Amino acid sequence: MKQKPDLSFWKLWNLSFGFFGVQIAYALQSANISRIFATLGADPHNLSYFWILPPLMGILVQPIVGTLSDKTWTRFGRRIPYLFVGAAVAVLVMCLLPNAGSLGLSISFAMIFGLIALMFLDTSINMAMQPFKMLVGDMVNEKQKAKAYSIQSFLCNAGSVLGFVFPFIFTFIGISNVAEKGVVPDSVIWSFYIGAAILILCVIYTTSKVKEWNPKDYAEYNPVSSEKEESANWITLLKNAPSTFWKVGLVQFFCWAGMLYMWNYTTGAIAEVVWNTTDPASEAFQEAGNWVGILFAVQAVGSVIWAALLPQFKNTKLAYSISLIIGGIGFALVPFISDQYLQFIPFLMIGCAWAAMLAMPFTFVTNALQGYGHMGAYLGLFNGTICIPQIVAALCGGVVLSIVGHHQSTMMIVAGVSFLIGAACVGIIRGEK
Repeated sequence: MKQKPDLSFWKLWNLSFGFFGVQIAYALQSANISRIFATLGADPHNLSYFWILPPLMGILVQPIVGTLSDKTWTRFGRRIPYLFVGAAVAVLVMCLLPNAGSLGLSISFAMIFGLIALMFLDTSINMAMQPFKMLVGDMVNEKQKAKAYSIQSFLCNAGSVLGFVFPFIFTFIGISNVAEKGVVPDSVIWSFYIGAAILILCVIYTTSKVKEWNPKDYAEYNPVSSEKEESANWITLLKNAPSTFWKVGLVQFFCWAGMLYMWNYTTGAIAEVVWNTTDPASEAFQEAGNWVGILFAVQAVGSVIWAALLPQFKNTKLAYSISLIIGGIGFALVPFISDQYLQFIPFLMIGCAWAAMLAMPFTFVTNALQGYGHMGAYLGLFNGTICIPQIVAALCGGVVLSIVGHHQSTMMIVAGVSFLIGAACVGIIRGEK
């Protein structure tokens, strides 16, 4: 078997550049879904249920995309066809979702339309996102893998910053940030339109610049034959998965449950703590929604900075654990800061945890999977460690909110505790080659 060649910086960059556009779409979804459904009339205690669909579609779609793409060989590549189709569907749905309240539907039918659009949006985003991780697993050698995932992390955060600040920017240039009751403001609608345009342009760039290996070349650089790759089902793969797969998955459970509560409740929390309102129809609530985009952008900037510092740690597990502890403390600080600018501090801290979550789990797992084959299927199954905790957290969200006193800001403390538990679980991970 041949050693995979070193790739230039720009080849590594091109492998992941489309991720920039995909992440803009993901950021718009993350920062605005609670705002959109609250504007349509959703009760805060039911808000978490709307967040079941994104991870549910992820856990269904990504293993399927991974498994099918393992067996797909076309003139356009192995992973790229799924990337392009997913992006095309995402563009269409991004133009529909924010208009759920503008079609003259009743509140209940507007929410049903929004839910269906959200289901298709997350399905398509997951379909477009997974191939980027697989391309790195297929084409990048062990020495450069951490660098490749770091580039993905940078592009992910850069795309996030842009997606998060779009509503704030459009409001600043004069696009309306308020609308009649039950209608999503134009600032959010136009954010989705522009995000969709950037997404498809970025994906076109990657698909035009990246040439995947043909079956013969792939077999020369990868240790498992295509015949062997056809032989196992998902249950067998999970039974034979390396222990690192499960240990990293335990850490992932607590971290992604915490992230779900951040995405779900930050708009309500900031509206409560900084703007002193809980009324989604108020101008103050919509201003809080815009500011949440800025805070999420600050988080992404913090993540970029911290990602540059992470390689300085000689002990990867220690770096992972410290990052999650910093993030957990950041979450816990949110309810106690009433100044909108001082909120930058906890969100910078949360960015440290986000940087580690983006890069380190896949570094541990892809290194452990060398020689196992089925890289796409395994990475699709590993996505379950991202989706399952979000589904569990979403199902429990309303109950937890009632237990902690009906204040959405208190859910940020719940997220912080979850991250601290995840940091403690890092200790059981053992690196494998």
